Amino acid sequence: MRLFLDTSAFAKRYVAEQGSDKVLALCQEADRLFVSVICFPELTSTLCRLVREKKLARAAYRQLKSDAVADLADVDICQITSEVLAGVVSLLEAHPLRAMDALHVACALACQPDAFVSADRQQLAAARKAGLRIVDVS
Repeated sequence: MRLFLDTSAFAKRYVAEQGSDKVLALCQEADRLFVSVICFPELTSTLCRLVREKKLARAAYRQLKSDAVADLADVDICQITSEVLAGVVSLLEAHPLRAMDALHVACALACQPDAFVSADRQQLAAARKAGLRIVDVS
């Protein structure tokens, strides 16, 4: 199975929260994983916020970041192309999405996964209307 994970789903691999078990199980079943080029910067932002809020120790941050870098070596990363940018604009015009959320969906459309995995309901709704099969991990 080919899965596209947005950052809200990908982060659940590293931060234990509701939906983490589901994401881990999906990733075990997947033959191929896709993420957008902005996934790692967004994940890093989330982890840094947790450190600032004292919900994550700096040593744990370094380990999780290292784990994510290692995992990303085995993941297909969708780059921003003219096709993806056109998709972002179309999604923004048709749905109440933030630009980065539209970028995840547009990248997924370009990768043509078997399922789009997210915990973001607006993103999931837009992905479904765009023709993607969705998996809600919220």
